[in-house]
Amino acid sequence: MPNARTIQKMLLAMLAVTWLVMPAVAQDDDPLAALVDAWLSSPHGDYHSPSFTYWNADGEVPVACAACHSQTGFIDFLGADGSTPGEVNHPGTINSPIGCAACHTTAAHELDSVTFPSGVQVSSLGDSATCSVCHGGRQSGDAVTAATGAIGEDDVSGDLGFINIHYGVAASVMHGAEVRGGYHYPDRPYAGRFAHVPSANTCTDCHDPHSTRVATDSCMACHRGVEDVRDIRTRHGDFDGDGHTAGGIHAEIVGLHGQLYAAIQAYARDVADTPIAYANRFPYFFVDADGDGEIALEDAIMPNRYASWTPRLLKAAYNYQVVKKDPGGYVHNPTYILQLLHDSLESLAGEVDIDMSAMQRP
Repeated sequence: MPNARTIQKMLLAMLAVTWLVMPAVAQDDDPLAALVDAWLSSPHGDYHSPSFTYWNADGEVPVACAACHSQTGFIDFLGADGSTPGEVNHPGTINSPIGCAACHTTAAHELDSVTFPSGVQVSSLGDSATCSVCHGGRQSGDAVTAATGAIGEDDVSGDLGFINIHYGVAASVMHGAEVRGGYHYPDRPYAGRFAHVPSANTCTDCHDPHSTRVATDSCMACHRGVEDVRDIRTRHGDFDGDGHTAGGIHAEIVGLHGQLYAAIQAYARDVADTPIAYANRFPYFFVDADGDGEIALEDAIMPNRYASWTPRLLKAAYNYQVVKKDPGGYVHNPTYILQLLHDSLESLAGEVDIDMSAMQRP
């Protein structure tokens, strides 16, 4: 009997042939062709994405990355190839997007619990389990606590480096305090899992499982009077302190996120004595040598990575990245996101001039 990797290759080959040779009119009426087309248009099926091509020159995806960056690695992680479930035993295949064989196996259907980077295991996930494996991040707030615990809060330390939660961390954000994806400041309460209405409470309730597109029509059916999901809000405080509460919760998060970035830059300049700026490429935070608040492409390189970290700065930067790497956080768990941003800003306000008098913490 062929193993899971052989089945995967056979299935993808058959689907590709079906999609390529079928007349366009027939594709419109054929359910299988429609599913393949939806998958090919999704991030999971993007053969050109850095998520699946980053290791092409190496010829294989490292074991540590294979589960989420190759279908063969995900099958290995599930144990669908006869290996031990919950671990990856072999490097992944390059240019192997997450496809049919990743989710349509007995092992995937039976998966119901996932262990997050904090070590917390969440059970009864149902269809959301396979999504949560790769969308829980690679770090947690616990790692920040462990790295900073023995260092003075405002002492620059060469022992510190930026801790990156990774990206696409919707599952960690959605579960909030339960899995401690963000850094939690001591003695502050944080929201747990965001429980939406029963019909919109899992990943595939809101995201098409093949295209991953969000089904916004169902949102508008309940949240009347808005034209865009970003205009929805169920909490009406002025969380970013700008005096405006008519917009959606997305606007409050964007406002607070921007203020946190400005505070991070002010603290790095005035306290850590080394200007900092963010660029959307690893390792994300770099030395802003000319102090203009931006990083040119040629300066977004490892030798220029920011290295003047203090515990206070690292905690705030980590939470900034948590929010940055879940652009759908305003839907997944807006209260948790706002709490992380507020508390990070409040911490920095102890050392730099930030007026938080009009800001409300949910």
